[in-house]
Amino acid sequence: MTSSASPTPSGSSDASEATDVVLAFLGALEARDMAGVTDLLDAQAEWRNTGLPTLRGPRVAGTLRALDARGIGVEVTMRHIAATGDVVLTDRTDVITWGRWRAGFRVSGTFEVRHGKVRLWDDHFSATSALGASVAGVVRAVVGR
Repeated sequence: MTSSASPTPSGSSDASEATDVVLAFLGALEARDMAGVTDLLDAQAEWRNTGLPTLRGPRVAGTLRALDARGIGVEVTMRHIAATGDVVLTDRTDVITWGRWRAGFRVSGTFEVRHGKVRLWDDHFSATSALGASVAGVVRAVVGR
């Protein structure tokens, strides 16, 4: 994971631990380490994404494994990260990859960490920006740039 801003937990050990869990989770996701991702997900995790159905429990890890099995990956550039207690807010750029196709867009995430595991993963992004990045990714993949 690339970082253009260093993590700055609020100072409490809970916030620091929660920040570390989120960074480890996103790092494992980026490395396509599905065992590491699964280890950091709470059994009752909830994953919310703008415009997509909310996934809960085992469906979260199952969906991530299915995406990985299809060769879909993510690159994460962290812009800012802040935490209070067990809630971590991220401002980042995610680049979704699949073969030569790449689509990068800005994402704001809210994570809740319970007992060292991600309980809530709620990502917000502009659907228009994501669509534009997807179309540009198709053009780049076809043209070879």
